[in-house]
Amino acid sequence: MTVLERVRTGAALLGPAFVAAIAYVDPGNVATNTAAGARYGYLLVWVLVAANVMAGLVQYLSAKLGLVTGKSLPEAVRDRMPRPVRLAYWGQAEVVAMATDLAEVLGGAIALHLLFDLPLLLGGLITGVVSTALLLVQDKRGQRPFERVITTLLVVVAVGFAAGLVVSPPSGEAVTGLIPRFDGTDSVLLAAGMLGATVMPHAVYLHSALARDRHGKAPHLLRATKVDVVTAMVLAGAVNLAMLLLAASALRGSDNVDSLEGVHQAIGTQLGSGVALLFAIGLLASGFASTAVGCYSGAVVLDGLLKIRVPILARRVVTLIPALIVLALDVDPTWALVLSQVVLSFGIPFALVPLVWLTSRRSVMGEHANHRSVTAAAVIVAAAVIALNGTLIHLST
Repeated sequence: MTVLERVRTGAALLGPAFVAAIAYVDPGNVATNTAAGARYGYLLVWVLVAANVMAGLVQYLSAKLGLVTGKSLPEAVRDRMPRPVRLAYWGQAEVVAMATDLAEVLGGAIALHLLFDLPLLLGGLITGVVSTALLLVQDKRGQRPFERVITTLLVVVAVGFAAGLVVSPPSGEAVTGLIPRFDGTDSVLLAAGMLGATVMPHAVYLHSALARDRHGKAPHLLRATKVDVVTAMVLAGAVNLAMLLLAASALRGSDNVDSLEGVHQAIGTQLGSGVALLFAIGLLASGFASTAVGCYSGAVVLDGLLKIRVPILARRVVTLIPALIVLALDVDPTWALVLSQVVLSFGIPFALVPLVWLTSRRSVMGEHANHRSVTAAAVIVAAAVIALNGTLIHLST
């Protein structure tokens, strides 16, 4: 096999991690990263680096579970729970799925408002329709075309959020941001928001199913999965870092950057309408892709836990309704985004604890069970994310 053939073969194995990576560049990430840069400059660069490493480990463990056992995380959990417990577990997962959709639909609606001055409710409806079309690609044409579409949108997101760095590149001071430190209580809270919102429950559930559906029970592909995860997480991490660096270099000290609309306006003022347009397009792609992926994850959880398959259109309507109600009530979008992250925080332990436990057991994973060092690292990551989300819940209530 030639080098070119090896590259093509390896590239053909990539994809599942790129779909899961959309969760790491959703509208909630945009809001926290830009706020961090605008308020504190390069101070919290290290938080993004640490968050990306943590997320990479979690996503690899999720994919490994799917490849080794041939089951998704929800299916593996179902096998070890009585029906009443499964129903309760599904209930919390469904609430989390709705909260996820709320954040993503809001992001798409805000982007359409910024681009075309559409009312937020109409923008939410359009976001729901587009995400349904993306889900139909997966339902009718299979996983690989869906992966290609989502990966393309991920690239659009990357270009949209990184374009401003060409106009306003970061200074050499950015390197100092790799030194862990804070600047008062508010910076600690913001760092907790950035870290705590990194590992999203739906991405953890979904990645195991994506790896299973793409490759089946195939432990021999673990090395390729590592490449898939590392590549996807480096791209997602670079996009997040670009948001923070752009805000630090161009928006530091600007007013009204605590909302996505305010960030867009500040970018337009500081860097010009062209960069602001690309930012809005990136936000739109983020909203479209992330809401489709979130809805897909909800279907995976329902099927895995209860063996119930619901048509895509019905599934889309169920999780879309709460978001449209919020928009119809004219609730402040930024406040709704924050509230959705608090709700998501409750779902974190239900995804991470079973994942770490299952991948550490030889009775489940055989020879591919986590090494003790990997288990220790995973426990630390899970404990840190759960603690940070608990802190956010406490401070937000």
